[in-house]
Amino acid sequence: MRTFCPLFDLGDANIRIRKEASSNYPAYPARRRGNFMPHITITRPSKTLWRASLDNGPVNLVNSQTIVELRSLIDEAEADTDLAVILFESANPGYFMAHWDLAEDPAKTTDLPPGKTGQQPFVDVLIRLSKLPVLTVSAIRGRARGAGSEFVLATDIRFASRERAVLGQFEVAAGLIPGGGAPSRLPRLVGRGRALEILAGANDFDGDLLERYGYVNRAIPDAEFEGFVDSFVTRVAGFGRRVIGELKQCVDPLTLPDDVEFPPQADLFWTTVVQPEVQDWARRQFERGLQQSGEVEENLGEFAARR
Repeated sequence: MRTFCPLFDLGDANIRIRKEASSNYPAYPARRRGNFMPHITITRPSKTLWRASLDNGPVNLVNSQTIVELRSLIDEAEADTDLAVILFESANPGYFMAHWDLAEDPAKTTDLPPGKTGQQPFVDVLIRLSKLPVLTVSAIRGRARGAGSEFVLATDIRFASRERAVLGQFEVAAGLIPGGGAPSRLPRLVGRGRALEILAGANDFDGDLLERYGYVNRAIPDAEFEGFVDSFVTRVAGFGRRVIGELKQCVDPLTLPDDVEFPPQADLFWTTVVQPEVQDWARRQFERGLQQSGEVEENLGEFAARR
């Protein structure tokens, strides 16, 4: 049996986290029941459109099991010659994808079989996701920070609920560099100055500001959100896979980061996470309620800067 070794040394909190880890994190690889996996449920309204619903605990964390399931989804998407559009949405109304699970044993990720790109496992799935020959759309209602933000940045299109969406990269407040590609993807979307504001400021961005900066394609009033997103993905899915794949073949080389940009960022994250100031930050945040439903996760941009 693997010894539980969390990413952060959380003192007495490790006792609680160890108990949660034994029950909340399924062993990989995922065992599928039809279109259901522990963290991702796929429905197929038509042969050209998939809806992938994300659901992992009270705040929808990203962990090794999420990577396993995303790999499975991407493998199927690459092989499905009819699929044209994947819509990612959350089963949790408050959290699209909160952030990386800071309490999980990092060996659960590092021990995963190598990905097709040869990159760190999370980076691998994001590279493959961004290069799929289908259109990927994130329907963001709720919070997506850190790795959750990096996930939506790797999708082709981001629609946000004006009232409910919150995005951000809080890592610098913890003494870390984002390791999943945000330093490469954000400048291409919002420009250098705004990317540095987002990354160095480590704060939350609401729907209006997300749209103004170009962090998302557009912010839509929540009452109109589902109807707008459904109409868009249904329309595009009707055009078929061939033309969408050819369109991305033209756009991707001009807009996506080169794969060589990602390893230095991932290396910086994993080498600095053991620094005492980073460990102290995590310990304080867990004591305040990190990774639990409540004010810390709801207002992480504010709490991340507290010492």
